Amino acid sequence: MAVGPLTLPILSVITWLPFVGALLIMFTARHRPRAVRWIAVVTTGISTLLSIYAYATYNHEAAGFQFYEKVPLVPPLGISYELGVDGISLLMVLLTSIIISAGVFASWTVAVRSQEFYALLLALVTGVYGVFASLDLFVLFLFYELAVLPMYLLIGIWGSTGDVRPRGIFAWAYRETGVGTKEYAAMKLTLYLLFGSAFILVGIFALYVSAGAASFSFLELEAAVFPLGLQRWVFLAFYVGFGILAGIWPLHTWSPDGHASAPTAVSMLHAGVLMKLGAYGVVRVGMGLLPEGAADLVWLVGGIACINIVYGALSAMAQTDLKYVIAYSSVSHMGIVMLGAATLTEAGLNGSVFQMFAHGVMTGLFFALVGLVYEKAHSREIGKMGGFGNAMPGIATAFTIGSLSSLGLPATAGFVAELLTFLGTWRSGHRWWLFPAVAGTFLTAIYVLRVAKQIFWGPPSPQFQHLEDARGPEWVALVVLVLVLVLFGMAPGLAIAPVDTATVPLLARIVGP
Repeated sequence: MAVGPLTLPILSVITWLPFVGALLIMFTARHRPRAVRWIAVVTTGISTLLSIYAYATYNHEAAGFQFYEKVPLVPPLGISYELGVDGISLLMVLLTSIIISAGVFASWTVAVRSQEFYALLLALVTGVYGVFASLDLFVLFLFYELAVLPMYLLIGIWGSTGDVRPRGIFAWAYRETGVGTKEYAAMKLTLYLLFGSAFILVGIFALYVSAGAASFSFLELEAAVFPLGLQRWVFLAFYVGFGILAGIWPLHTWSPDGHASAPTAVSMLHAGVLMKLGAYGVVRVGMGLLPEGAADLVWLVGGIACINIVYGALSAMAQTDLKYVIAYSSVSHMGIVMLGAATLTEAGLNGSVFQMFAHGVMTGLFFALVGLVYEKAHSREIGKMGGFGNAMPGIATAFTIGSLSSLGLPATAGFVAELLTFLGTWRSGHRWWLFPAVAGTFLTAIYVLRVAKQIFWGPPSPQFQHLEDARGPEWVALVVLVLVLVLFGMAPGLAIAPVDTATVPLLARIVGP
């Protein structure tokens, strides 16, 4: 693998610059909201530019992990600050940069305690960068926790409370636990993800002890040979631990509540990037270090993915709250990510990673739009809204493009991702997976077109007067995300070329050359 030294620690700069921005905001920008916003813009903007530079200069011929950095932290235990990216993680770093840059502009109107909001947001994104770039599993776990824990405060303080009507025999439980409130969503998300973290930590220590390498380095553990029995149960532990964050059924229920209650930028990061941490962990750590265990258990991964696709789409169809529609659609689309990985084919795995990127951009766009609609109409009730396209043509156009990418229209990134995944599914040993996957795509077309028609292109609703389109910095997030969706749909090789350099060696480890 290509792990040559680099004079500029570009990954460290990308990772830690937002954290530096968070410190600057907390210590120098109190009661100066404009300075808070511009510190966030500059720090995330530099990380984004460096991410684009790294993506453009990645050597496809050498492949492997590049922009390598290593600093010993606790030598007796084999813990090091070790960073490096290959084609898969590099695309995820780029995705993170795109979403956080758009999220900063989408949060431009946050007025209540904006200093703490932006500081927590930037700290969270530092954890996300760290997970994608880290090659030391212990440090990766620390970054993972940094990416998860700020969500509790961001949702609990700046979130919104939805109207969930208690029904059925468990109505009393809904009332007692406060289902629909932002406090309930924040606590549920945190408990679920900490539960998953326990599985991840057990799996990491099991590999560390079994390898006897006295190192948590991914590169060293990758060279170790683990017994098949150990591989099976540790892969299952990683699948459950990381899979909870990826929204696997039936451990997904934290996700819709968290999406719906989170403020706009947090929803964008939550669905656009954080759920990808889960899928990335299953592919990178689970499949990368435990190839035989992964090969033995792909039937489980693929089967649950099929449930995710159909269940998520059907649940999205039943929602009346716009944010819950997008939230359940994320559960469905993450099923496509896991399905592609389970095919153990080059096309399927490329489609899985491409879907992580395409869905991240698409759902980031959706939540930015939902935030704008809610801010201007003060409602997320789909049935009450209508005819918004006349008053907000820009928002309506962006929502329509996002909807078309969601249902897989050619020339959008969503089409390429689904096509590759379905092609890999057909070439796998489980062709029947293709039927629920295609059914889920059909159901997606139904609910996204219904929502777009009702809100933007239906008859005007008399309840909403004096609506206005996006303005000022709000346009930045919409334009950037729409352009990325179309660019990678028209030129998918931009993503597939680097990703393929990582998926081919990975598959060679799992199924042989």
